[in-house]
Amino acid sequence: MKIETQNYNQVTVLKLFGEFASDSAKAFQDQATSLLAAGSRCLIVDLAEVGFIDSACLEQLLWFRDYCQENRCQMKLASLDENCTKIMEITRLLPQFDVYAELPQAVKSFV
Repeated sequence: MKIETQNYNQVTVLKLFGEFASDSAKAFQDQATSLLAAGSRCLIVDLAEVGFIDSACLEQLLWFRDYCQENRCQMKLASLDENCTKIMEITRLLPQFDVYAELPQAVKSFV
């Protein structure tokens, strides 16, 4: 999996590419913690290019949500495809996140 970081004013976006599987969990955690250490307080995980999320990475998303709350940050999800939405619905995790259909909506939600 590949991770890119984009900034929209005060909003930082973690854009993920490929399968969000256990072999990429550590890279995600490292990138997320470094963004918070650098002062990012409004974060979006953009999943537009992710077609699959495994259980380890679902745990990473939960960890990141909690980590953001502990550090007085906001974290939102954007652009889940049909498969990822279904995975999060089946695991009953979808309601635990602030989810937006598209990235521009998620960015605007911070204003």
